[in-house]
Amino acid sequence: MPTITKCNIDYDKRNLSDKVLLKLYYNMLKPRLIEEKMLILLRQGKISKWFSGIGQEAISVGVTMALKPSEYILPMHRNLGVFTTREIPLHRLFCQWQGKASGFTKGRDRSFHFGTQEYNIVGMISHLGPQLGVADGIALANLLKKNGQVTAVFTGEGGTSEGDFHEALNVASVWQLPVIFCIENNGYGLSTPTSEQYNCKHLADRGKGYGIESFVLDGNNIIETYTKIKKLTESIRKRPRPILIEFKTFRRRGHEEASGTKYVPEGLMKEWEAKDPIENFRSYLFSKKILTTEIDKTYSDKIKTEIDSALESAYAEEAIIPNETNELNDVYKSFDYKHFNPNSNTKELRLVDAISESLKQSMEKHNDLVIMGQDIAEYGGVFKITEGFVEQFGKDRVRNTPICESAIIETGMGLSIAGLKSVVEMQFADFATSGFNPIVNYLAKSHYRWEQQADVVVRMPCGAGVAAGPFHSQTNEAWFTKTPGLKVIYPAFPYDAKGLLATAINDPNPVLFFEHKALYRSIRQEVPTDYYTLPFGKAALLKEGEAITIITYGAGVHWALEALENNAGISADLIDLRSLQPLDKEAIFSSVKKTGRAIILQEDSLFGGIASDISAMIMEECFQYLDAPVKRMASMDTPIPFVGQLEDQYLSRDKFETTLKELVNY
Repeated sequence: MPTITKCNIDYDKRNLSDKVLLKLYYNMLKPRLIEEKMLILLRQGKISKWFSGIGQEAISVGVTMALKPSEYILPMHRNLGVFTTREIPLHRLFCQWQGKASGFTKGRDRSFHFGTQEYNIVGMISHLGPQLGVADGIALANLLKKNGQVTAVFTGEGGTSEGDFHEALNVASVWQLPVIFCIENNGYGLSTPTSEQYNCKHLADRGKGYGIESFVLDGNNIIETYTKIKKLTESIRKRPRPILIEFKTFRRRGHEEASGTKYVPEGLMKEWEAKDPIENFRSYLFSKKILTTEIDKTYSDKIKTEIDSALESAYAEEAIIPNETNELNDVYKSFDYKHFNPNSNTKELRLVDAISESLKQSMEKHNDLVIMGQDIAEYGGVFKITEGFVEQFGKDRVRNTPICESAIIETGMGLSIAGLKSVVEMQFADFATSGFNPIVNYLAKSHYRWEQQADVVVRMPCGAGVAAGPFHSQTNEAWFTKTPGLKVIYPAFPYDAKGLLATAINDPNPVLFFEHKALYRSIRQEVPTDYYTLPFGKAALLKEGEAITIITYGAGVHWALEALENNAGISADLIDLRSLQPLDKEAIFSSVKKTGRAIILQEDSLFGGIASDISAMIMEECFQYLDAPVKRMASMDTPIPFVGQLEDQYLSRDKFETTLKELVNY
């Protein structure tokens, strides 16, 4: 640490007590001394990577001390001061960095990529943007609970170029969420200077475009940071709203240590070394006779002793022993499925009506359930599934959203972190591409990483047969069935849809719930009028036979039923999977072993679809029982065309019957 005798930062202690000033100093000194030790350990090969925050401690400490311990903070990997100011035991932090079992991720993720409900900290993922939307979700939960709490979230200047940043700020502004967006502008995104990242004087100016108050602060001035954030948090608690803060600071070490700092001009580095937040504040406190050499030494000795003791205990902890069962069991949060039997009263419902009724009954059952999506409030959604919901449940729980799929999925994740449930409607399943990152990287991986459930259902209106063209007709379940941590449900009938959607909402894990648009108003069925559930991972055997097993789901079920109706002589087991992840493998294998023939029908194009995996599983588990090759039937390997005759040609529907007969006669 450089020794600075002349203070290069202007401090105004205002009405802060000496006790608070010393606490600010101590809380900055602690992460600095830890970092200096970590850099030694890095050179010794005892930790694998380090993302240094040296020179930026005032921001982490000032923001954290300004918030209440009960308020959530979402830091980045240069915010060690957040973790130490929240007084996380160093033993656990060191175990986390060494991949030990006492860390927060059991060796499954690195450095600061973790969260902890005990300390109300939600760590980052490598994709920098999603945590901004997650902060929106936590802030929304605070707003709904009326608890007067504030959420703070960090990003770097590089992260402000990501779409998530703009989506999150827009949502926060539209909904007036009590969240502080903290930009640590430290000069470089890895090696790219700010002059090549944005073209405005201050990033804080972007707040104006979203109707958000914004401020530029000296990120190396601990008093300015602490007092301003404290004042703002007190104001936000009384009048909820978002605020954007740009902290001017500098990254004095490499993006991570291996990358170095050769790209930084020497004069610029020296300029910022002279603005060191700890040494300048130390000099100021000495000049005011608030800090003495004795107190300073006591602080340093105490912190170093704590570091050495925690390191010793972390080193003593044994390395993680791989256990496949433990790994697989932690992908999903355990779910104690409770079966609610339907009553005997039924009425005829279309698929669209059954989904609407299930959603409405779940809203009645779960007071903590929030629905979000484009046009779902007064308009009732483009398919009218939520029509009348605003009148019954209010706009707090039935929320129109801007067109920003990523931020809304991330908001759902934030609601889950804060203990609420959510259903997010993709207006069309195709649009999930705009929210793909938070689905597959945040929702899917959070429980495996740090045991945080993602209690989010994403409704996916999907499928062709309605002449909607390439961007409103995809059935894209295969994008998600291969992602561990997600559950994928795809009903074909109103009865199943109602019960399975209720289960999806009860399940604390992320569920992709596919609803075929062409079936919405074409399929009718007698459905129980009251609330009931159906289990995941259980296929339905719709027809029983001896000659062949037909395995399908969604619209394919109805195509198969039609084919069998046209060919009464074919004796077939017809399996409606209903649940794609988890998959009822037992039902598939049992049937194939009986019939000796299997055909898997999917609406999606062939290559990489779920039919390929099911085919492979059958070959691996049932090969000796087969009397014919396993056959996959799928749509053409092209985008989905718009005009009816081309769409008919594209779909596997009209080709299935011929292939079925060929396989039966093989």
